[in-house]
Amino acid sequence: MNKDAVLHIPMSQYAYALDGERMVFRLRAGRGDLDACYLHYGDRACRQTPVVFHSLSMRVAAQDERFDYYEVAFSSPYRRLCYYFELRCGEERLLYYGDFFSEACVDDRSEYYQYPYMHRADLVCPPSWAADAVVYQIFPDSFATGKRWISGRESCFYYQGKTVRGKRGGTLLGIAENADYLEEMGFNAVYINPIFAAGEYHKYDIIDYYHVDPCFGTDEDFRELVKTLHNHGIRVIIDGVFNHCGWHFDAFEEVVQKGREASFCDWFYRLAFPVIRQEDPEAVPDYECFGYERMMPKLATDQEAAAEYFCNVGAYWLREFAIDGWRLDVASEVNDGFWRRFFKTVREVNPQAILIGEVWESAGHWLDGTMFDSTMNYDFRKHCRRFFAEKTIDAAAFDGRVTHMRMRYREQSVFAQMNLLDSHDVSRFSSLCGGDEEAYELAVLFLMTFPGMPSVFYGDELGVTGLCEDDYRQAMPWERAAVSKAADTGYSRQQLFYKKAIRLRRQEEALRRGGYGAVSAASGSRLYVYRRFLEAEEILIALNMEDSTMTLNQEWLEGKLLWQRRLEGYKLESRGFVIVKSGKTGEKICR
Repeated sequence: MNKDAVLHIPMSQYAYALDGERMVFRLRAGRGDLDACYLHYGDRACRQTPVVFHSLSMRVAAQDERFDYYEVAFSSPYRRLCYYFELRCGEERLLYYGDFFSEACVDDRSEYYQYPYMHRADLVCPPSWAADAVVYQIFPDSFATGKRWISGRESCFYYQGKTVRGKRGGTLLGIAENADYLEEMGFNAVYINPIFAAGEYHKYDIIDYYHVDPCFGTDEDFRELVKTLHNHGIRVIIDGVFNHCGWHFDAFEEVVQKGREASFCDWFYRLAFPVIRQEDPEAVPDYECFGYERMMPKLATDQEAAAEYFCNVGAYWLREFAIDGWRLDVASEVNDGFWRRFFKTVREVNPQAILIGEVWESAGHWLDGTMFDSTMNYDFRKHCRRFFAEKTIDAAAFDGRVTHMRMRYREQSVFAQMNLLDSHDVSRFSSLCGGDEEAYELAVLFLMTFPGMPSVFYGDELGVTGLCEDDYRQAMPWERAAVSKAADTGYSRQQLFYKKAIRLRRQEEALRRGGYGAVSAASGSRLYVYRRFLEAEEILIALNMEDSTMTLNQEWLEGKLLWQRRLEGYKLESRGFVIVKSGKTGEKICR
């Protein structure tokens, strides 16, 4: 038995409550190492000594290249649990508890693993609609000026004596006038990059958190936008920039003008007086910033007055404009205490509002149910880039990476992750595919059939490309767009593919809320086959990234799927795919 591979972490994604009754326990072991694994659990407050334990057989719920992840979900009769694991490998039988191995149980219940109490307040509960969301990300400056058009013109306004600029002419009413396009494509949520008054076109250097930037319109325009999108069944998530502000934000203005006498000195980090706004873009400022960007001083949200102000901002836009949530910029660089306070404030206004943190790394720290419901899943993009775009890993490595990505979070958080292929901060995925349209389509299909909220950056469906910022934030090419409420006619290949993939996801509950498992992910192969399953229904998706036609193999289909005889010998062309549904209504091959 490979003891070094065994891992369990109490009170984490390895031991958590799904709801007020059901528990999930996991244990990691070396791949193929164990013959069996059992969970033994008992009442932590049991009046008998030794504790009376109950046994449950654990199954291998997932595998990556090195590990098996054993899991069991059950309805617990107890609110307080002590527990241990029994591991079997051939003739070897070991008990695992307290991070140590033993050959026998002890009488002292305190030595076992503990789940002290199943508190309802500690449950991870993303909004119920998150798993059903298909998100469209809109960079407002680049999207639309009116119905199916964008002016492409720069703009400049004076706002409270300060200059604000736009680059391509997008407006909030322009978004509203294209709500029918978003609905027809199948999107039911939008994430809009910053809309507040700010100096530069990207609006991440905010100068007023309570009003819309005049380049985009007015506060009333935004109110109309939210109302219009809601009427089309589309939820609205906006960008919250609370890690930093613009250097013309009133609080920072006062610090520059009054120095140590300013009442906002403790709103900022590492100030050196006098505070000087360097005009040289290469200058390193003598105050903490977002990166070294002198125009974006970092906010000290650990200070009471600053925290109160920005929590009030969060509540204001929920209460006054009925938005459905916040995407939170540079979230990993803001102190935890502020996020817990912000989370509580937002939930008090709207218990179904979503909070999505911009965290590029593994985000388990922020997904404990007290800070965020979701994060932008850039690891999803990273793994897809290697498999679909660069073609530098095989199916085994790809499956291992997406398995690790799923198993690092609680199930609730997995279904709420905002999965993406690209965004306003990275190159367009289609450009990374280097003209391989079929490979790009397979990546899109994977996005739409993987657990979590798929997010599409504006224009991806219309073939927008770009490797550098000015290109991947280019104006929406409305001349390529089509809207047809009748048959799927008039669409370009890529737009139609997106429309069909989104429709498939929204029609099939198993794709939104079902389990996930690899069926074929062989070393040395780039044929990846996986399934989604929910109750009596299963959906199989086979993606062939090989350069040649592949034949589906009866050997690995045997015993794993409801439809194996139907698929035996099915020919899958290079960069081709097949989707098969099997369930109460029989079998259906989508392609």
